[in-house]
Amino acid sequence: MSDIAVLINTAVAVLAAVLLIVRFRVNPVISLILASVYLGLAVGLGVEETVKTITGGFGEIMVDVGLLIAFGVLMGSILNQSGAIRRLVEHLLKTFGPKRLPYTMGLAIGTVLQSIFLDVLLVISAPLARKLAPKIGKLGTARMATAMAIALECGIVFTVPGVASLALAGLLNVPLGKMLLFGLLLVIPTIIISIAIMTFLFRRGFWNEAKDEDHTFVAEEDSEGEEPADKGLASAPTTNNERGTTASSAKPAGASVAVVERERKEAPLLLLFAPLLTSLLLIGAGAILEIFEIQLPWLQLLGEPVIALLIGLIGTCLVTRAAIGQKKVEEAIAVGFKESGQILILTGVGGSLAATVAAAGLGDILGGFFSASTVAPLLVVWAIAAVLHIAVGSVTLSAITAAGLLAPIAPAIGLDPVLLALAAGAGSLFMVHVTSNTFWLLQSLLGQSVRGALKSVTVGVSVASVVAILLILPMSLLF
Repeated sequence: MSDIAVLINTAVAVLAAVLLIVRFRVNPVISLILASVYLGLAVGLGVEETVKTITGGFGEIMVDVGLLIAFGVLMGSILNQSGAIRRLVEHLLKTFGPKRLPYTMGLAIGTVLQSIFLDVLLVISAPLARKLAPKIGKLGTARMATAMAIALECGIVFTVPGVASLALAGLLNVPLGKMLLFGLLLVIPTIIISIAIMTFLFRRGFWNEAKDEDHTFVAEEDSEGEEPADKGLASAPTTNNERGTTASSAKPAGASVAVVERERKEAPLLLLFAPLLTSLLLIGAGAILEIFEIQLPWLQLLGEPVIALLIGLIGTCLVTRAAIGQKKVEEAIAVGFKESGQILILTGVGGSLAATVAAAGLGDILGGFFSASTVAPLLVVWAIAAVLHIAVGSVTLSAITAAGLLAPIAPAIGLDPVLLALAAGAGSLFMVHVTSNTFWLLQSLLGQSVRGALKSVTVGVSVASVVAILLILPMSLLF
């Protein structure tokens, strides 16, 4: 089959998947499988080889990241149940003060808290951000909403163990330690620069408090926050990911000082996060050993991502069991299993499409187009992910699909796959809008009007998308 025919059929497959998802509301998993089947048959793989490629692609990525995603989500669910998120934000406020709060909270959400499933993290942290916004000043709501939107979306695609970053690393065969190091190098300056740009715009009239904030909603939530602690977040909007959590994990603002102090004495904040931090340090240490070719078998074993995250999960279970009891830990684990299922399946079918694209020979074709430069494919994968995200509304889906399309060209042109993963993640952040569940959660939970959310979420995260790719391009010249 000619190169033009392969390119046309690949484009048809991708566009058909987008159309099925957007226009006909077909589940993304089914849409991607149908696209994979069409592409395999259209390029002449045959029935047997097409099915083998699809199932093989699914299995290969599950081998690489299945346990990692499950362990990461379970750790996040347990930390959520323990109340560690609320206490971390309180500590940040006390340590850095209200003026720096958007940056400190943004960095915390975008880095150390990425083991928590995005919607759960958002629902737990948003009421705290809303309560703390007035302490910042006139633009408190705008700055906190923007900081949260940027940090949540950047963290999920750049920071291990964010689910999209794990999926991208597995899809492109990037060592997880390397993804961790490069992701941190990118996510920290991206969050800081993007929040600073948005703050600059807000201070020059981009935010209209009267039109961009829902004052009625905020007033109601503030009064509810003064109610007894056992009512928790009963009046706040919830998602399917939030169901299954107990009242003890959803007391952001009503808990008394005495209760908070008792919790801190029973379970120090550093102790609650110690297992997760230990996992990340072990993964980083393993990556350093690999880079410098140092032979240290015991540390190499502990630095293997599956072993490191397993250690973190066991440690988190033990620490939180002493703090909140075995029953609540078991409830958190049950919620974590429920959350991880949809992520695993979506990640797997992304691997199926990528395998089919590779089998079709697209890598050799595109490799010839981009052999002269490593910058061009990074811009292309960013653009593809951006277009897919605008149409589909899923950061993870658009990042995985875009990376899968260009994954085969990385070896052909000597492009480090980690840069391709980061570029796909950056593109998938562009134009978070009304098709995204995150958009509506941030709009409602932070007391914004739709107009305000379009500024803080859509524009804010798009700025982060552009900042990220502008930082990735120079990295491609160095590595």
